Amino acid sequence: MNMGSRMDADELRLIVQKLARRIRANRPDQGIADAQLSVLFLLDREGELTPGRIAENEHVTPPSINRTLGGLEASGWIRRRPDPGDARRVLVSMTDAGAALVQETRRLRTAWFTRRLAELSPEDRRALEAAAPVLRRLAQS
Repeated sequence: MNMGSRMDADELRLIVQKLARRIRANRPDQGIADAQLSVLFLLDREGELTPGRIAENEHVTPPSINRTLGGLEASGWIRRRPDPGDARRVLVSMTDAGAALVQETRRLRTAWFTRRLAELSPEDRRALEAAAPVLRRLAQS
């Protein structure tokens, strides 16, 4: 991809990755891994899911998601229960403690990002606003 003389795709990718890392760094000091937080955010968004659906969404193998779920369950952030409609399946849901962790993480990240945006010039904020639809399409691809 040729983005012209000012910036190439690799440079833009590195900038977006660095920004994502800076955002992810803002979270409660709970000793939780990024993969675990990702599962909690998924459960917050989608509600109760099977481990298979979680693994599919997170693009990991079932054994890997079971380790992640085990850590989340041991910390009290999720619970597993038999599916009443199919005894062979398990349903995973977030506990109140998990929901509180997601809420606090979201609050910290939004506060950090809001402070950074406030430091920008009005022109820079307008440029970001104009780029938002393109960034959204890239994120959803």
